[in-house]
Amino acid sequence: MADFTRISVADAHALIEKGPVTIADIRDEASFNSGHMINAQHLDNTNTQDFIDNSDLDQPLIVVCYHGHSSQPASVFLADRGFDDVYSLDGGFTEWAATYPDSCSTGNASE
Repeated sequence: MADFTRISVADAHALIEKGPVTIADIRDEASFNSGHMINAQHLDNTNTQDFIDNSDLDQPLIVVCYHGHSSQPASVFLADRGFDDVYSLDGGFTEWAATYPDSCSTGNASE
């Protein structure tokens, strides 16, 4: 089993500022569309393989869910699929949005 690292919202913000970073949001589509981290990609069962095939596996990957629990097994899954530097966002989108509301976006497209 491949490893991942739990990351705080402050450390994730710093990592994103250094860039480039891939952000995968695994919440349901309606939640993603109502608000997500800027540049996040929505990831679900229908697009996971395309996401893996089209991602830079060497680039840091932050996996985001609601509160930071579901992102942990998803991080293991993605690390097992070849991502080298995988992070699970502690506190999830809920904490991110409360801490960095200006770093959130709405709509169904990555921005």
